[in-house]
Amino acid sequence: MTAATLSAAPDDVLALYERALLRAAAGGSALLSLRNDLGGVYRVDPAHWCRPYLPGDAGLLARCGGPTLDVGCGPGRLTAVLGRLGCPALGIDISAAAVRLARLRGATALRLDVFEPLPGHGRWRNVLLADGNIGIGGDPAALLRRCRTLLARDGRLHVELAPPGARSWAGEAVLSTAEATRHREPTPDKAGDTASLRWAVVAAGDLAPLAAAAAMRTLTTWTEAGRWFATLATT
Repeated sequence: MTAATLSAAPDDVLALYERALLRAAAGGSALLSLRNDLGGVYRVDPAHWCRPYLPGDAGLLARCGGPTLDVGCGPGRLTAVLGRLGCPALGIDISAAAVRLARLRGATALRLDVFEPLPGHGRWRNVLLADGNIGIGGDPAALLRRCRTLLARDGRLHVELAPPGARSWAGEAVLSTAEATRHREPTPDKAGDTASLRWAVVAAGDLAPLAAAAAMRTLTTWTEAGRWFATLATT
């Protein structure tokens, strides 16, 4: 996530995520895992999002010419860089802690849900769904449709995807601390170290039908530093 912005997330999910994010921002260990209802387990490390740069960011940032909305901005890594490059950029996240951290690094960020009314609706030149945020809400088709409405007529949606051959899924998942993952269930003195949410993963090879359902088409795909991306436009 930035396995992170959790649209319409229950309070327990948001609290668990924010505790981990603040530990990571302070330099501590903050590993999380996401287990889906098919038994798949995905590692989530909020420390990645607190870095100033991740390998693979360059190609993504280079495609953001003009006003850019960073959906699920987390602590604002991408939004802050775009601002320093002179590109008007707004990060949105439903986590108050994430928004505070983003602002501390100089990003313009607001605590907003992507499915609620947003500034610049229908006028954004670029919308970002990076760091796995195509999973927000557990319904990628609905999220792509929503992002389409946010774009200007000639706008572009840039998404990060799981590698080809990965298993796409959408539905219920459990977010856990590393300790809870090791023990499979929370211990009595560790209440709150697991929480359920709706999430999704989309592999690069499975994007086309989702894009079509959202009246979008794939303009280009690329890979950089082991990460997979695609740019979509309206049809």
